[in-house]
Amino acid sequence: MQPEFWHDRWDRNQIGFHLEQVNPYLQRLWPLLELEQGGRVLVPLCGKTLDLSWLAASGFEVLGVELTQTAVEQFFSEQKVEPQISQRGAFTVYEAGPVTILCGDVFALTAADVATCVGLYDRAAMIAFPPDMREAYARHLTEILVPGCKGLLITLDYDQSQMKGPPFSVPDAEVQRLLSPAWTLEVVEQPDVLDQEWKFLKGGVTRLVERVYRLEKTGKA
Repeated sequence: MQPEFWHDRWDRNQIGFHLEQVNPYLQRLWPLLELEQGGRVLVPLCGKTLDLSWLAASGFEVLGVELTQTAVEQFFSEQKVEPQISQRGAFTVYEAGPVTILCGDVFALTAADVATCVGLYDRAAMIAFPPDMREAYARHLTEILVPGCKGLLITLDYDQSQMKGPPFSVPDAEVQRLLSPAWTLEVVEQPDVLDQEWKFLKGGVTRLVERVYRLEKTGKA
């Protein structure tokens, strides 16, 4: 999947993946991580999600990563704040208060970029990548994040033959394969949400499980 795909989606405002409210799983389950306020949270493929502002309002420093400049600019415009803009390596950096967004390729992140990240929130990234890129993404995160990093991961699980992604289906067995044993994983919720997702219903999908994991980086290879 090429960057142009996502640039085009944003340019055409085809962003059905964007929620107009804070993700309810984040609000309900983030406290389970017991992270100290003031810690930094990595949010890969963040788009213009309101989850960034919620995390910031909850006392955390937020480091978003987003490929598309349009999404980054819309986030700050809609939050009515003027970011400071600079260049850092492969990224254009937008900063305003506790929220920093790196505009660029998530695969360009280095361990130095995320050295202070004690939290991870992935609602959009894992399910955005096709299988080969998903494998590379999971490996990259594992390599650069520090042991002890805790997070929430939200995935979708449905019959991929019934509908093409993105968002892609990432079954539990694949999550376990991609992240274990470097991460401990606990499924904390896994409802079938098909009746709430008209796009999937219209596409002929017969089952749609939204699975939420609590994660912790162990340091094991």
